[in-house]
Amino acid sequence: MHLVLFFIFGLLCVAGALNLLLQHHPINSALSLIVVMTSLAVLYLLLGAEFLAAAQVIVYSGAIMVLFTFVIMLLNAGVEEHTHGSKAAYIVGFPGAAALFGILAYIFLEQSDRLGSAKLGGYLATTHDLSQVLFRDLLLPFEATSALILVAILGAVALARKEH
Repeated sequence: MHLVLFFIFGLLCVAGALNLLLQHHPINSALSLIVVMTSLAVLYLLLGAEFLAAAQVIVYSGAIMVLFTFVIMLLNAGVEEHTHGSKAAYIVGFPGAAALFGILAYIFLEQSDRLGSAKLGGYLATTHDLSQVLFRDLLLPFEATSALILVAILGAVALARKEH
């Protein structure tokens, strides 16, 4: 069943990346990038890296994509036309989402006893081990990255501010 989930979310990741490249509006591209990042989190989860999957969702799908969307809105890329959605989304999207939901529900409900787990090596790193490395051994680079992100946000706000 891991192989089935891998192919489903691998194809979803590739489709999201192609959609990201083919979109004309930056907001739609940002939403496609969220699909890619979330699919990558599921792939990490299939590899047995639960902490990395959670960090992927929280940091990339959450914080970074909110920041991208915020910058896109601040730059005001132009007025978008409001449509009622594309016919392709109704024809392919809803049945595709229903089929994906059905397959995942079947896998999780009927095959839960045979899902098993993947093991990558003999040593299993816990969250405590990762936090010790991040907040003790690599504290200076962690804090420097935080300061750089804060300066980037302030620079984006200063550049996007309109003079009265």
